[in-house]
Amino acid sequence: MVDKTALGAVGVPFEMDVERGKIREFAKAVRSGHPDHWEGDHPVAPPTFLTSMFFWEEAVPGADPWEKVRMSQERGMHAEQEFIFHGAPPRAGARLFCTSRIDSIYEKQGRRGGTLEFAVKVTEFRDADGTLVAEARMTGVETSKPPEEGS
Repeated sequence: MVDKTALGAVGVPFEMDVERGKIREFAKAVRSGHPDHWEGDHPVAPPTFLTSMFFWEEAVPGADPWEKVRMSQERGMHAEQEFIFHGAPPRAGARLFCTSRIDSIYEKQGRRGGTLEFAVKVTEFRDADGTLVAEARMTGVETSKPPEEGS
């Protein structure tokens, strides 16, 4: 069962370096042929590159507030991922200053698994001046009971 007291929990800030080699590895993994992801000393990060923030976040104790949600490993799943850019995507050489928070927790009635509980984690990415560069919104969902067989 999702712990509703996690709403508003904020993780410890962490930093993410946008590295040229990692951009190229990510571009290769997602089969991007766009030259902006490959050329020059400061290639542009593919839009979904920011998902690699999980590697940076897990290295800083207390940075990820998601553990406070206590979503079931048996009935929970990653439901949605969204990236919102407030300008150009970051380029290699950028250092992003990040903070994650549990932005919302809500319920909906499901058809087969009873009540569905949703939790949304938002991670903000800011530049050295404190300007908001991008946001990542991750939504998880948990069913109140396992779906019935054959439905």
